[in-house]
Amino acid sequence: MTTYAPGLHILATFTAPAPQLLDMPACQAFFEAQVAAQGLTAVGAAYHAFPAGGFTAVVALTESHLSIHTWPEHGLATFDVFLSNFRRDNADRARELYAATLAFFEATEQSKTEVRR
Repeated sequence: MTTYAPGLHILATFTAPAPQLLDMPACQAFFEAQVAAQGLTAVGAAYHAFPAGGFTAVVALTESHLSIHTWPEHGLATFDVFLSNFRRDNADRARELYAATLAFFEATEQSKTEVRR
C-alpha cells in the first residue's frame, strides 16, 4: 500500500468586471480548455445561470473538482479547485489553474487560502 499524499485545495474570492462575471458560455469554454491543458479528466459538469445575472459552475474531475460562483452585481466571485495527488503531485496544476482563472476574469484577488488535505 502506498502512502497517502495530501492534495491541494485552493479557496479564493476575487473581484472582476461584471461582463466577465456574466459570461457563463465563455467560462465553460475556458474551464474545458484548462482541464485539457492541465492534463486533468472531467467526469461531469453543471452550469447554471441565474435569471438576475451571475452563474454557478461545478466541474467534477477524477482528481476532484473545480467550481465558481459569480455575483456580478457586487463584482465578486468565489472559486475553488481541489486536486488530489492520487497518481502525481498536482499542486502546481491547481496553482496554474487558479492563476489562469484570475487572468481570464481580469480579476483581483481578495482572499486566497491553500489547504493540504
